[in-house]
Amino acid sequence: MITAGQAREIADAAAAIRANVQLAIVGKDQVIEYTLAALFSGGHILVEDVPGIGKTTLARALAYSLACEFRRIQFTPDLMPSDITGIHYYNQHTGDFEFRPGPVISQIVLADEINRATPRTQSALLEAMAERQVTVDQNTVPLPEPFLVLATQNPIELEGTFPLPEAQIDRFLLRLRLGYPSEDDEGAMLERFEDANPLTSLQPVAAADDVMHIQSLVRRVYIDPVLRTYLVRLIRATRSHADVELGASPRATLGLYRCAQALAGIRGREYVTPDDIKVLAEPALSHRIILKSMARLRERSQESVVAELLEEQPVPI
Repeated sequence: MITAGQAREIADAAAAIRANVQLAIVGKDQVIEYTLAALFSGGHILVEDVPGIGKTTLARALAYSLACEFRRIQFTPDLMPSDITGIHYYNQHTGDFEFRPGPVISQIVLADEINRATPRTQSALLEAMAERQVTVDQNTVPLPEPFLVLATQNPIELEGTFPLPEAQIDRFLLRLRLGYPSEDDEGAMLERFEDANPLTSLQPVAAADDVMHIQSLVRRVYIDPVLRTYLVRLIRATRSHADVELGASPRATLGLYRCAQALAGIRGREYVTPDDIKVLAEPALSHRIILKSMARLRERSQESVVAELLEEQPVPI
């Protein structure tokens, strides 16, 4: 269990990164907080919303706030798996085959419009996201730490897109939506971007070692056995719901557990509360649930199922 001082250390690091990201993203405090919770718990993020909302800006602002190696991959239908993982090529000067690493071999990876690539190319990220390594021509290359994939996609446009398979979606710890800004936030955005894009002047406020240190502290945030039981029962309830074809996986159980620990630390606590689990349940579970066809015909949504399960599960006191 961490001390109150260590919890404050997590909160201070989160506050510094949040303030830096907010120079480019107006409003959206909750989305930024959840993004940091995923970063500190070692998970990946899928930002899903309509064009022009600020998905890519959020990803770039986070990357620029960290002194980590950052690469962007623009997903297109003609993108090949080797364009992501890298290739072995023949060097005529040395007479040997050498490995040219792809953009996924970095610390912060922005997978922009991930659903525009073919399933074959999408699958190139499976090993990297789950095992923190890539295999190219029977050679395994470990990925640097920390490693974060922040992917974006447009859920509305279907032409020229390929839906992410369940195995891919399950590797994202959180699915976030930014939504349209309020009137005041949109006005503040105009003022902030009037002279220049704030992204161009963002400076790192945390290094890779800082992020890894915070991740190690997060794993020691206390969570009561009663809360563990509550979390497990919530996950298991998704698998027995009448409207659900496929419920959340054990990976979701561990991911929600770690993310709740991170959120508690970000909020300056050395222990997890039921509210930490409840507020993260929808972004951590809804994208992992597959509804039955009859439920979809009745216009049920994954979010409504998660909300219903939260109402049904007794909250520990």
